[in-house]
Amino acid sequence: MTSQIRPGARNLITDVGGLSVGNARDDQIKTGATVLLADAPFTAGVHVMGGAPGARETDLLAPDKTVEQVDALVLSGGSAFGLDAASGVADALRMQGRGFVVGDQRVPIVPGAILFDLINGGDKDWPENPYKRLGAEALENATEDFSLGSHGAGAGATTANFKGGLGSASIVLPSGHTVGALVAVNALGSAVVGEGPHFWAAPFEQGDEFGGLGVASTYPEPHVPPTKIAAHSNTTIGIVATDAVLTQAQCTRMATAAHDGYARALFPAHTPMDGDLIFAAATGTKPLGHAVSDTLYLGHAAATCMARAIARAVFHATPAARDLQPCWSSRHS
Repeated sequence: MTSQIRPGARNLITDVGGLSVGNARDDQIKTGATVLLADAPFTAGVHVMGGAPGARETDLLAPDKTVEQVDALVLSGGSAFGLDAASGVADALRMQGRGFVVGDQRVPIVPGAILFDLINGGDKDWPENPYKRLGAEALENATEDFSLGSHGAGAGATTANFKGGLGSASIVLPSGHTVGALVAVNALGSAVVGEGPHFWAAPFEQGDEFGGLGVASTYPEPHVPPTKIAAHSNTTIGIVATDAVLTQAQCTRMATAAHDGYARALFPAHTPMDGDLIFAAATGTKPLGHAVSDTLYLGHAAATCMARAIARAVFHATPAARDLQPCWSSRHS
């Protein structure tokens, strides 16, 4: 049974059939945006556990709301300015004829979330908010294969001791369902034990997807963890997805479970200064065999995929001019 459990062919969230991901970044500003798109509207939910979230259209994802499906999900840098990335995506989707039909109009449903990367060494003295452009560019770049590390919404991300980044991972369960995670890691805390090289997510690593170093042999004092609290530049935002047929309430439960991945891979997580948020998406191509047990395993897989994706984000980050932090790869590869 366990031999059937393995990452998908790409070890990306796009192993969930019908999904694509697009990235755009601005190296001068040190920021970017990431879009998750599907071939057709998909069911979505959300759960927020950080104390300082920034989001768009999350209220409509509650299980009691009328519209159950969305056209895309957006992750972006830029703090409140970055919410405009979703506007760029929505405008472009409308031009493509996509969106919720209201009379003779189509209104694309594009929830989004942002992280704070405004004091990361980039030039933020822009004459016009760049995020609408970045959102549209990310949508145009959407494909099944995409880069990890210093790309998209993770382009300007940082953690307590190393650069953050964009991460993704997937798993195929014995039920035949695929689960994937996508995350922009800009955490207050750290993804590594002490100063590394070992990752907190090491127990869940598949192969050598983030170095194959195994677990640490020693651990720091746990009650006062390393943070970048003085920098005020935090938040980890992510998406978990599956090909299972899920209701909006079941998507919400999967997003809730996926937050365990944050706690397993970031030390600490869900702080008052983080806006930690996770969307869940279900493309609905594979029915559940057993509603209770399948949703249990989907939620657990979402959490472990998320933990792995967080480590991969930091592992794949690359150096750039005016960085305020080193990359993990510069110190430990």
